[in-house]
Amino acid sequence: MNSASTQKIKYVDPSAFSSEKEEGSFDYCTRCFASLLLQKGFDPSMNYWVCKGCGQMLINPDIETESDIVWCCDQCGEPMNDQPGFDETLGQWKCIFCGYENKLDQREIYVTEEEFLAEKNNPYKGMTDDEVLMLSVYTDEEPLAGRDDISLVYNREQGIIYVKKFLRIYDKSVYQYLKEHPVAHMPRIVELYEGDNGLIVIEEYIHGITLEELLKDKLISPKHAIDIVKRICEILDSLHHLPTPIVHRDVKPSNIILSFDAEVYLLDMNAAKWYKPDQSEDTRYLGTENYAAPEQVGYGLSGSCEKSDIYAVGMLLNVMLTGTFPKEKKASGKIWDVIERCIRLDADQRFTAREVIEALEALDVTEVIEE
Repeated sequence: MNSASTQKIKYVDPSAFSSEKEEGSFDYCTRCFASLLLQKGFDPSMNYWVCKGCGQMLINPDIETESDIVWCCDQCGEPMNDQPGFDETLGQWKCIFCGYENKLDQREIYVTEEEFLAEKNNPYKGMTDDEVLMLSVYTDEEPLAGRDDISLVYNREQGIIYVKKFLRIYDKSVYQYLKEHPVAHMPRIVELYEGDNGLIVIEEYIHGITLEELLKDKLISPKHAIDIVKRICEILDSLHHLPTPIVHRDVKPSNIILSFDAEVYLLDMNAAKWYKPDQSEDTRYLGTENYAAPEQVGYGLSGSCEKSDIYAVGMLLNVMLTGTFPKEKKASGKIWDVIERCIRLDADQRFTAREVIEALEALDVTEVIEE
């Protein structure tokens, strides 16, 4: 699983250059002179503080440090200046809090937190001029699902609406493969642009309603729920039978769209991974609480696999029928036997996607829910 390269969080502290700096004084911002004592959460005993007035990272003058820079760990964000043995001339430093090996590069320094965040959130950083030019044909229309990293965009040259996503956690090779080998009933990937901060994906816009939105108003009838799950399993079966299987790892109501022409689509591959049978555990735990299989969050004897998606399918089916998860309320009748087989703790005992379809087709829908 790849992720966008993390920018070094380094801040120049102008107080280190000030002749008026007083030992033991950590009451006012040296940049905007705002009172730190009035800022929520501030404590004079803290080693570092980001001024809420101007965003300046400040060093407590009581700290014994020769540096005028606050060096923060790229992994966990903890300041490293006061970690025992730290010396910025070493060129690298292993954070004592998380063990991450940091490069100490003075060419990457930010004066304020706002400057750092602006650079970190710039989706075009590191792209070529040609790539930025190609992206300029897309005009942002509106955000989707209230998120600023997913939006509808209009291609002015084609006159077509697409979805634009800015991803920080992803496996580009999965997206590249699906761009070249589209899977039916998944949004077609149109373009990929990778910069220093993440991946921009331009993909087909599916007109419809998410299953999450549908479930806000009512439960799904057994017949409709079975039909939806069978169609989702058809998609998963395609992913699981690629030359190298792809595990979706995030099957849930918000990632399923029921189109206006009555088709079912599976969205969002940012948590997806190639299946590696010899992998003892995932390198990064991803997924959504309650839908993620035990092996996705560090439990189990192996990493996530095709059967991890089946676990989510079982949870999904129970939610459609009852409005909640099995630990709160189990679906009744014969359909529970199918769900129970999907969500077993041992992945080897779960159905495959094709077996789920066959098990649901074998049910008499009129007898699925027993009163």
